[in-house]
Amino acid sequence: MRIRFKLKNRYTEGDKMRMRNLKNKEEILNNSKFLINNPKEHIGKWKELFKNNNPIHLELGCGKGNFIANMAVSHLDTNYIAIDVVDAMLGLAKRNIEEIYKEKELEISNVYLTRFDIERILMILDPKDEIDRIYINFCNPWPRGKHRKKRLTHTRQLEKYKVFLKPKGEIYFKTDDDGLFIDTIHYLEETGFEIVKKTFDLENEKDFWENIVTEHEKMFMNEGIKIKALIAYKK
Repeated sequence: MRIRFKLKNRYTEGDKMRMRNLKNKEEILNNSKFLINNPKEHIGKWKELFKNNNPIHLELGCGKGNFIANMAVSHLDTNYIAIDVVDAMLGLAKRNIEEIYKEKELEISNVYLTRFDIERILMILDPKDEIDRIYINFCNPWPRGKHRKKRLTHTRQLEKYKVFLKPKGEIYFKTDDDGLFIDTIHYLEETGFEIVKKTFDLENEKDFWENIVTEHEKMFMNEGIKIKALIAYKK
């Protein structure tokens, strides 16, 4: 198994430079119609925030927001919530979302960003929120045994996701890390999810799903690392 990086080193040099250059982060985050600073107030009421009954898709660990920006602007009949714990990354995500919607000459109406610790996600989402799909892209693999409970795909996290996922609600997961992928398969099986598709080489399975290639994904593929992916649903 290849150990990719520790949490404190999970950003590329380009990421670090962009975060350093992002001025007035607090002002940027506090002056946004689609960045939620008080997500606890919306538990059980996210549909009211979107003001429609469209499906809600959730990205856990959205980073710079390129994935969620491209998904949201391409699927205006789906609502998106993206969560990250790092203020600077949310600032970059906000900017990236604004830019892509501006390019398409569209108003931002179907995506919200928020800063929150995903380990405590049941403080901001409950069964009334009825999430249709979760995306987990290139999360930290936490390879050391004592740290594995921190994984976003660990059984204790999956049990939390089951609370607000609708019946037949889906998890879309991709990673470059072999060990994390194998373990995640076991975690999903242990918690009663059904894996309906999986691949150990996403690049060569063009019809696997609608894939938005992230910056990290390009980096790994350029290094010759195969991207692993799966789709599982809540029984």
